[in-house]
Amino acid sequence: MKRILLAVLLLSTIALAARIFPDPSTHPNSIVALRARAYPGSNIKLERQLANGVNYRQWIASYQSDGLKILALLTIPNAKAPINGFPVIVFNHGYIPPEQYRTTEKYLAYQAGFAKNGYIVFKPDYRGHGFSQGKSSSAYTSAGYTIDVMNAISSVKTLKQVNPARVGLWGHSMGGYLTLRALILGSGAKAAVIWGGVVAPHLEIFKFFNSRTQAENARYKRYMLERQKLYAIYGSPKENPAFWNALSANTFITKPIVPIQLHHGLSDTVVPVSFSRILAAELKAVKSPVELFTYPRTDHNLSQSFGVAMRRSVAFFDRYLKAQP
Repeated sequence: MKRILLAVLLLSTIALAARIFPDPSTHPNSIVALRARAYPGSNIKLERQLANGVNYRQWIASYQSDGLKILALLTIPNAKAPINGFPVIVFNHGYIPPEQYRTTEKYLAYQAGFAKNGYIVFKPDYRGHGFSQGKSSSAYTSAGYTIDVMNAISSVKTLKQVNPARVGLWGHSMGGYLTLRALILGSGAKAAVIWGGVVAPHLEIFKFFNSRTQAENARYKRYMLERQKLYAIYGSPKENPAFWNALSANTFITKPIVPIQLHHGLSDTVVPVSFSRILAAELKAVKSPVELFTYPRTDHNLSQSFGVAMRRSVAFFDRYLKAQP
């Protein structure tokens, strides 16, 4: 019986070793494939003006991405624009179930805070969210949201009130993942701030999701289903780590990139603080400017430390988007 079991194990090992996988770079969500694309964006269309805030004016706007009409929330300070235009922050929101997402809900205090300090803020909805065209997917297995962010960056530079040489990126959670990818793809941004970001390599992301219960992962059903489909073609992380590394922006951190500021709550149960620590270590290893702030007794949204995290974020953008020549 033991001999039979050993023979079965040997045959399984041989079969696994003999399995041939497609070239990782052929997958549209690989960094190599995304670098080969163009992201022309479009002129921004103002769809509808919203009620003014204390320090800003706001519109539902739209732009083009992959032939799709993507909606966005555009916030412009009431202050007089600098001679060369306002610096701008492309604001990449975190995961909200697409069917529940609304352009004008969530993150309002963040946008008001940046506008108060002299920044235009442009928050793309991503395809399939709210009234944006296209089909929603998973940011971690499909290229759609990354493409929408890259086209948002190109589009916002066309606004006459914007200084196209002073673009920053802000991302939360899944939006942090998209922000890091945009930096690696060469977005032209000068600096980035990420709160509670999914910024670790895919192999670490897998470990995290696999350590959680089915109930804890229920909210991410779309991601879990899509990665199973990829297993069938490209293999699991154990079978074919090269494929999953090809999807990871972290794999391509081989030289300094733009300054990045990371924020993470130590009581975050949605995204582990180890993700931000991993990215910070990778950036330091190549001498890329990075700051990491952690916050005791603070959750995924940094609710308990919002004020200090916002002040640090504004000061960081001021340093790299306003003070730089």
